[in-house]
Amino acid sequence: MSGSSRSLPTLLALAVLLAGCAVNSPPERAEIQTQTGTLDELGLDQPWRAGGGTAGEVEAAWLASFGDAQLDALAAEAVASNPDLRVAAVKVEQAAAYVRMAQAQLRPQINLFGTGGLNASGGDLTSALQGAMLGVSWEIDIWGRLRYARNAAQEVEASVAADYAFARQSIAANVARTWFSATLAGLQQRQTEAMAAANAELVRLAELRRKVGAGDEQEVVLARAQQISLEDSVEQLRLARTQTLRGLELLLGRYPSAELAARADLPELPGPVPVGIPLEILERRPDMIAAERRVAAAFDRVGEAKAARLPKIALNASVSTLSSDVLELKPDFENPSGGLGAKLLAPLYAGGALKTQVEIRTLEQKEALADYARMALRAIGDVEQALAAAQNLADRAVLLERAVTENQRALELANDQYRVGQGDLRAVRQQELSLESSRLALLAVRSAQLAERVNLHLALGGSFDAPPEEAPPAEASSGEAPPPAPAPAEPG
Repeated sequence: MSGSSRSLPTLLALAVLLAGCAVNSPPERAEIQTQTGTLDELGLDQPWRAGGGTAGEVEAAWLASFGDAQLDALAAEAVASNPDLRVAAVKVEQAAAYVRMAQAQLRPQINLFGTGGLNASGGDLTSALQGAMLGVSWEIDIWGRLRYARNAAQEVEASVAADYAFARQSIAANVARTWFSATLAGLQQRQTEAMAAANAELVRLAELRRKVGAGDEQEVVLARAQQISLEDSVEQLRLARTQTLRGLELLLGRYPSAELAARADLPELPGPVPVGIPLEILERRPDMIAAERRVAAAFDRVGEAKAARLPKIALNASVSTLSSDVLELKPDFENPSGGLGAKLLAPLYAGGALKTQVEIRTLEQKEALADYARMALRAIGDVEQALAAAQNLADRAVLLERAVTENQRALELANDQYRVGQGDLRAVRQQELSLESSRLALLAVRSAQLAERVNLHLALGGSFDAPPEEAPPAEASSGEAPPPAPAPAEPG
């Protein structure tokens, strides 16, 4: 006790001095982009090469731009009930628990030990002692090993949370695309049924022409073959519609019964959206934020591995009281007794394991940087492809609208000729088929435009959540308190 008491002040002063050594901070976003070695060469501060969209900051709440309240409700249901998203949410909770565990390693550890018994039989000598001991142990984080471990756990938690945010956005986008696909399949089914009805009239006319000698067997067979093909298309579209609805119900966490009623028509395509510049998506997209945090976590793990090669010092303190009816304790033994001390553990030789661990962590850091560059290039490609596809679909929509207009006019002329006796009903029915075929092509393009708009929003990284509404200011003369503001939405 006396020796420990004399050395305790020196020991504590040394502990405070050494425990205050700061750890290095992970690289910032700009430094990460520089270390990748490729992003600086891409001109990310320039406008998008594919064009399209408008200048300005990327907007949030993109889901509401489609003006479909049912779609909004379905997306909210999917975010709340989707099984995959629930798994991702649990992973966020697990990451937070690992942070708490890493933080606990920085705090003193307190243990209580007690023993007692009636005799020393049974081979357990501790049963001959009665008493308790309270011990405290604290590892001094001299080189920052424990702090690096805690920081790495915090960065992992941040990356998992960002992955969860991107998963929410992806689920909402998948719901929107599937919702539009289900509507398209229903419209295509109805129009193909109309085409089958028009072709059935052609079959009837071909059979009549054969009976009166104006037609032949080949004309009848061709009309019947076309009818079978159209009826087969109707069945395929019916299956596609039900399968799409089942897929949507699975996204919602429902039983896949295909009982969900889809829209009767496709919504109008919203106007152009602000797209910003490529550099901004590296700061906004949750999956890029997650990749950035993984680089930071890898940096901290390198620091942890390097610190593990250096000596460890732990302070110990204990107080105990012991007695025995069987064993004779030393005459100068006093109850209670206590003591202070320190432990030093310096790794001298571990077969190269500690050095190899540093090498592994360094390679993991290089991997995280390479993965960041890969994801950044993929994210930029997502936007460029969505913009290019949107422009192509817009051009095609103009052409197909003209085709529908021309086919509509051709049908009117065919009807006029039939009414004045200059044409027959077959020409009218054939033109009806051409008109419905052009309408089907236009429907497919309009559905693809909606899907690409969803892809563009997802690629840009804007949130689909509606921003929280601000509470209106209270009237000065009313004397009433303003209504409480609604709870903010989860980060998207």
